Amino acid sequence: MRLRNIKGARDVIAKSPLVVHEPEQAKGKWNEIFGNDHPVRIEIGMGKGKFIHELAQKNPGINYVGIEKYSSVLLRALQKMNTELLPNLLFIRMDAEDITEIFDREEVDLIYLNFSDPWPKDRHAKRRLPSREFLARYDKILKKESVLEFKTDNKDLFEFALEELAPAGWEAVNVTFNLHEDALLSQGNVMTEYEERFSANGNPIYKYIIRR
Repeated sequence: MRLRNIKGARDVIAKSPLVVHEPEQAKGKWNEIFGNDHPVRIEIGMGKGKFIHELAQKNPGINYVGIEKYSSVLLRALQKMNTELLPNLLFIRMDAEDITEIFDREEVDLIYLNFSDPWPKDRHAKRRLPSREFLARYDKILKKESVLEFKTDNKDLFEFALEELAPAGWEAVNVTFNLHEDALLSQGNVMTEYEERFSANGNPIYKYIIRR
């Protein structure tokens, strides 16, 4: 369960130079903010930041932006960064519904969704990050030749995500119902905190890579 109320979390975030505090002003200017012309990749709903932090460590020639809605969760990612500052990693605290206000058309090279909130009630389907409504948003900011990668341990959410592809005008490049047993997709796989926990309990991890 996500931590949502840590006293002082918002104050720490407000003072952190690792957080983009007025992200709307960054739209179309992310290369200026990072000070280079490297590709920009984003993780939406990054949790405590293990996944994106490790990617940034391994790929200094790529810029990463971690997006998280909850202050107390973002705080954990900032604490992780305090032990190793990375020039190619920044954070935003925001709701993913506003993603097109933060990134310009085709400004993003790749999108990661990892262990997103399943929003299990039918009336909340539009809030699910792999829904057709969100896929329409991603379409506006993702480069045409690029892909979106999604991982989850929730089979119902994964099946929903697959069903949303055709109505949204996307197609699957690769799909696996057991990532850690998939010889191709498991190569170079970076695990999130949730993935480590769920896979240790024997849960299969589902993943797809999609494009328009």
